[in-house]
Amino acid sequence: MTRAQALENRAFLKLLRRTGNVRLACRELGLKYGTMQDRRRKHPAFAHAWDAALVFAQARIRSGAQALNKSRPSARAAVDSRFRGNDEGRSFRTAGGEMVMVRLKNGALQMRRAQPGKLTREAEQAFLAALSATCNVSLAAAAVGASEAAFHRRRRKDPAFAREVRMALSQGYDQLEMALLEAGMPGSREHDDWRSNEPPAMPPMTASQALQLMYLHQKEARLIAEPPHIRRRPRESEEAHSARLSAMYEEQIRRDREAFEVAEALRSER
Repeated sequence: MTRAQALENRAFLKLLRRTGNVRLACRELGLKYGTMQDRRRKHPAFAHAWDAALVFAQARIRSGAQALNKSRPSARAAVDSRFRGNDEGRSFRTAGGEMVMVRLKNGALQMRRAQPGKLTREAEQAFLAALSATCNVSLAAAAVGASEAAFHRRRRKDPAFAREVRMALSQGYDQLEMALLEAGMPGSREHDDWRSNEPPAMPPMTASQALQLMYLHQKEARLIAEPPHIRRRPRESEEAHSARLSAMYEEQIRRDREAFEVAEALRSER
């Protein structure tokens, strides 16, 4: 290769070590993607340096992402400030051209130029924060000015984001459950007016009618009824019912394992 080509290769490899993105490095230097690929095929030493630059970029980007996550103790406070009506909500969308980090299908990280109008990481965090408070995907998406479909699409493409959505839904469900339990506690006295009055007289009925009513309501009255989520559905076969219960059990085991792995990852960071 000529000296000019060698200088181009050196600049290309330097930028590739920073971004891990071949097309972006070519575009920033004004080089043709096909030209660089042709040099890679013809020169094994350049191909070897190319691969080494990609490996170095992965190590650099991953270490930078971990350091960034550890330096965000007030991320939740920043999200809460946006819910209070800050004009900083504009950062929920990219302006276009700024450098962003993306994860490829093979799990590798890569720097890219953002397209305008795309949801940012701040939008994801605000969505998850709203979801953990409401357990409502539509309402959480509206809180960041995005459609519900946009976050469903991210769940399908990004397993890590899907995991955080499940955790946020679980936390929001726990809060709803606690609110419901508090409303149903004896101290709430929300629906107990009837207890301060004398019960009305039993309407006249035959012994057969009384026995039929006792048969219909004995399970709920004596707390021996099956929970609704495991009860056999109308027209559901025995095999389908058994398969549904097995699938529910396996999913619960998988989620318990996932929760354990998340807890172990948090413990190892301390």
